[in-house]
Amino acid sequence: MDDDEDNNKETKEKLKNIEIVDEIQDQRELEELRKKVRARREAEAKAAEEVTIVSNPLSDYHPSDSLRSSSSSSSSSSVLGKSIADELWRREASRGLEGDEVSMKTEFDLPASEQPYWWHDKYRPRKPRYFNRVKTGFEWNKYNQTHYDKDNPPPKLVQGYKFNVFYPDLIDPTKAPSYRLEPDPSGNLDYCIIRFSAGPPYEDIAFKIVKKEWEHSHRRGFKCVFDRGVLQLYFNFKRYFYRR
Repeated sequence: MDDDEDNNKETKEKLKNIEIVDEIQDQRELEELRKKVRARREAEAKAAEEVTIVSNPLSDYHPSDSLRSSSSSSSSSSVLGKSIADELWRREASRGLEGDEVSMKTEFDLPASEQPYWWHDKYRPRKPRYFNRVKTGFEWNKYNQTHYDKDNPPPKLVQGYKFNVFYPDLIDPTKAPSYRLEPDPSGNLDYCIIRFSAGPPYEDIAFKIVKKEWEHSHRRGFKCVFDRGVLQLYFNFKRYFYRR
């Protein structure tokens, strides 16, 4: 009994030292602390974003609202977009070409009789810049193995493409550009037209490519990404090997 009384006294002494907190008041203080933490995090994120924009004008670039308001501001935004496109082009060109790659410098002229874009009166249309590569190589099929060797190789064939199309000035940068394949207007079944489309202020751009079956596996070089104003479409053609 004496031990129980001593324990009860000790417990009462401890309870006297415990601060009694009002539940409603405690909830209010907790909410205030949460608001302060959120405000601090938002301020830190905003400061980091401003530093990123100043240090790298290509990072998270979005067209200004002034592009949508007046022709004068549209002109200044066009200059900014062009300078960023030039920088994107120089950055891609500085990577150079691999051993079996050549640069694709010619685009396909789309028919002028097509319907104008609905936004032509609102924004000044322009063609996007690009830096494309053509992957070439030897195809050692049964015929080539019979008639050629390493000292006298067969003609190189197109084995794939790497398209880099620059859209730094899109009005709606959240909507990714797209591409589609179209028949060659000349009727040549060995070629087709690949057309890239985006929103205003960019017009469609197209290229004439070899018509073969694509590899769609990332492990075999396929890539289709739109990030920071650059559309990258990389693909290789399927290769068929012949048994001897």
